[in-house]
Amino acid sequence: MKGIFSKALLFISALAFSAACSTSLTGDGADNKNDNMGTETKSMSTGPEYDIVTDLGTIRIRLYDETPEHRDNFAKLVSENFYDGVLFHRVIDGFMIQTGDPLTKDPSKASLYGTGGPGYTIPAEFNRALTHKKGAVAAARRGDAANPKKESSGSQFYIVQDAGNCSQLDGEYTVFGETVDGLDIIDKIASVDTDRRDRPVQDIHIISIRPVLQ
Repeated sequence: MKGIFSKALLFISALAFSAACSTSLTGDGADNKNDNMGTETKSMSTGPEYDIVTDLGTIRIRLYDETPEHRDNFAKLVSENFYDGVLFHRVIDGFMIQTGDPLTKDPSKASLYGTGGPGYTIPAEFNRALTHKKGAVAAARRGDAANPKKESSGSQFYIVQDAGNCSQLDGEYTVFGETVDGLDIIDKIASVDTDRRDRPVQDIHIISIRPVLQ
């Protein structure tokens, strides 16, 4: 257990680095920030669902209407096939699986994996009712020193495998969705062999992300 918490602390630093190239091109977003940390939501509204098809199976997620900027940005990227072919570039068993870096489509840029994005950030949308439960979908971001508003990466996100070990991230990273089917696929991805940088030894791709017709 001590090892997991050490990994967790390292992961927080890694997330801070992972969106380093996602410099905002649209201003600081302060006027658009949706900070709901002071409100409690007993039940989340039903938002759009997406199938994340990976090499190891399909994860179905539902996005929250309570985080509209993250929801709409994800929908935009999916409509552009932005995520098709990206890797899960950081995987920590007992913690989370991370993806969404477009640089991972290019093997020649392996040394830069974890630093890419679409070139903008998204204002934080915190809500105390949206926690890092198992299967939660949350946005990666730069660290507090360079990013005091805790703005999210424009594309990188992670999916929680272990709620207990991710609870420390509540209120620090925007949770904008949850897994509704495929928790076993999250476990399967989290359990693969990784190198010292927590990158899977054998590439695991997002083959496609497509909206679920409702």
